[in-house]
Amino acid sequence: MKLFTKLAIAFTAIVSVSANAAKPQLEVDVGVLTTENGNVNATLTITNNGNGQQKILAWYTDLEEEHIFKVERDGIEVDFYGPHFKRQAPTEKDFIKLKSGESLNKTFELSSLYDMSETGNYQVTYDVKSFHLFTNKGQLNKAEKMNVDTLTSNSVYLWLEGITSKGASNKGKPGGGSDSGDCIDGTCFTGRCDNGQKTEILSAFNAADQLTNNSVAYLNSHSANNTSARYETWFGAATSSRYNTATAHFNAINDAIDTKPVTFDCSCKKTYYAYVYPTQPYKVYLCKAFWSANEIGTDSRAGTIIHELSHFNAVAGTDDVVYGHSGAQNLADSNPVQALNNADSHEYFAENTPNQN
Repeated sequence: MKLFTKLAIAFTAIVSVSANAAKPQLEVDVGVLTTENGNVNATLTITNNGNGQQKILAWYTDLEEEHIFKVERDGIEVDFYGPHFKRQAPTEKDFIKLKSGESLNKTFELSSLYDMSETGNYQVTYDVKSFHLFTNKGQLNKAEKMNVDTLTSNSVYLWLEGITSKGASNKGKPGGGSDSGDCIDGTCFTGRCDNGQKTEILSAFNAADQLTNNSVAYLNSHSANNTSARYETWFGAATSSRYNTATAHFNAINDAIDTKPVTFDCSCKKTYYAYVYPTQPYKVYLCKAFWSANEIGTDSRAGTIIHELSHFNAVAGTDDVVYGHSGAQNLADSNPVQALNNADSHEYFAENTPNQN
């Protein structure tokens, strides 16, 4: 992936400081690169400039283990979304040993664990402190054991353009906004969505809104006595009752997109597109196939969002009767009632590929 910096300025590295009398001669350097999709990659280098071996607790060299960076936006520290663990006291196996002149190098993506979604001037610093940073303190005296070890780096400054500046629209959802956690204009994120994923989700969500608006407009301009190939392909022969059900479903999906506090979770590693828990609106878990799909078209990201929203009991309460274009078409022909209970049928009606009037 092509990387480029955005006004990233790194000042001279600060040598580590420890409250212990014998200060480890560790130097820490941080560099930052931003990607074209808005992700922020930080490179951490810890070098032993001392004459002998130096130790550092491994937990404090891994963003999956500890909150190791201080990230500020316009002088205010941003939220950290990573884990906080309860552990036993460290043992020797928990320490990394660096020979004289040896360096440890690691790279971390920051926007999935720190709130870097808003426009502003950001400052990134490696900044950790612990009673056990350089030793397990099993053999130290009482006074030494009470000393807090610290280790800091240079600070890197960069300007980031917020995700909302890239086209996200404010749908006016209740309880939304960045003040209510990892949310952007009422759409929230869990499962460590990075900036690139958030941008893609917001774009797909907007596309889903457009597809749903089009579906509602179609249903309002037609009737059970005046359907067309588009309706009949996915929902079969119409009756007033069945047509009203389709209309109610899409009105509910449209309302969920426009007014409900929808949350997207990026933690799923399965090969599926997405999943939800029907009794737990309005959280949608996005899986691997979602990220490789086109934004619109057959089995698209936008269509997937419509499919999943239809599953919620508070929306349309659909099931997965059949999957795929041919299966949905056959279901419409053989059992229109079940077609109206099938999530893929709703998705394909909204995607309308191939295009039918």
